Amino acid sequence: MDDQRVWDFEGGLWHALEDRYHERVDAECVMALSREPYLVHGKDAIDAVSGTPAWDEVEFSDKTISRPEEGLIVVGYRVEAAKGETRFHAACTSVYRRRAHEDWTVVQHAQVVLPAATKG
Repeated sequence: MDDQRVWDFEGGLWHALEDRYHERVDAECVMALSREPYLVHGKDAIDAVSGTPAWDEVEFSDKTISRPEEGLIVVGYRVEAAKGETRFHAACTSVYRRRAHEDWTVVQHAQVVLPAATKG
């Protein structure tokens, strides 16, 4: 997956409706989130993000991509997301695993909430 497709994939999750999470979050995913229960795995990870709003505005900065081996992509970035009056700022990482040609899932995601004034 080329870099633009990686960022489109990640951005798609921030703009996603619940069905997208069920399609793209791996059954073995581990997530560290900024709210209770903070650390989730498997189906609990999918359930934890299912109630997340489909953000109207999403902006990534300080983007980095690593490909430590074939079929594994690691991304890191800062995100600023907005929906109505709600604003969210965080540093994030995600790890994708290729299951088959053009079939990628998220196996790890972490968010560290940042103060609104923190810029990269």
